[in-house]
Amino acid sequence: MIYPVIWWVGASLKSNEELSLPGLFPSKPLWSNFSDGWHAIPGRSFTDFYLNTFQLELGVLFTTIISCSLVAYGFARLDFPLRGIWFSVLMMTLMLPHQVTIIPQYALFHKFDWINTYLPFIVPHALAGGTGGTFFVFLLVQFIRGIPRELDESAKMDGCSWFGIYWRIVLPLMKPALVTVLIYCFLWNWDDFFGHLLYINSVDKYTVGLALRMFNDSQSAQAWGQLLAMGLVSVVPSALIFFMAQKHFVEGMATTGIKG
Repeated sequence: MIYPVIWWVGASLKSNEELSLPGLFPSKPLWSNFSDGWHAIPGRSFTDFYLNTFQLELGVLFTTIISCSLVAYGFARLDFPLRGIWFSVLMMTLMLPHQVTIIPQYALFHKFDWINTYLPFIVPHALAGGTGGTFFVFLLVQFIRGIPRELDESAKMDGCSWFGIYWRIVLPLMKPALVTVLIYCFLWNWDDFFGHLLYINSVDKYTVGLALRMFNDSQSAQAWGQLLAMGLVSVVPSALIFFMAQKHFVEGMATTGIKG
């Protein structure tokens, strides 16, 4: 399993000539692949593309946490007409293939004049939709059902509204599940190459994934070592976040969906 990663690291330090030779690592590491690759695209550097990607990620993460936690709290704690039916409809959307919704979504966003902006990613997440929205709501509903209702009753006796219960009691207790949602949401949106390719057209708004594709097309004589070096750098943020938050990730998974 780890062999391709080791080969990737070695290949990112090789010249084009050495890539065809046997051996994992070059005889003389070409560290300039990283610096040259960082500035390989004319007029741009990967600093710009990383800033674009993190700007998009922050918008998506913030809206996802607020919307999904509110929707999950409503389904788990509030009584309203047809709650069970609406929750079933929400769960049914998990079985809807993404390919079915691509064309209608694109037509809708084009009508709203949202193409070449980050709104097609942020607005659906603000409505508990987007990539993984339904799964996040289900995950949080299962977690909230494990929080004792006696806490809600005590808060009501103190005059707390339903939003106050959500904000002051339920939301702080949801930290492990919210960290799990953040990790999933970050990883899935970081790797959403097709969505970025579909809705983002301007180079000044390109994310890291689109920059790698443009990097591949920007040179007649392809510098494969530089491309592999930038590809290696592109996975570092998601890998770091996963390993740094692994404790919360495992804790969140252990206290959500496993419960009945």
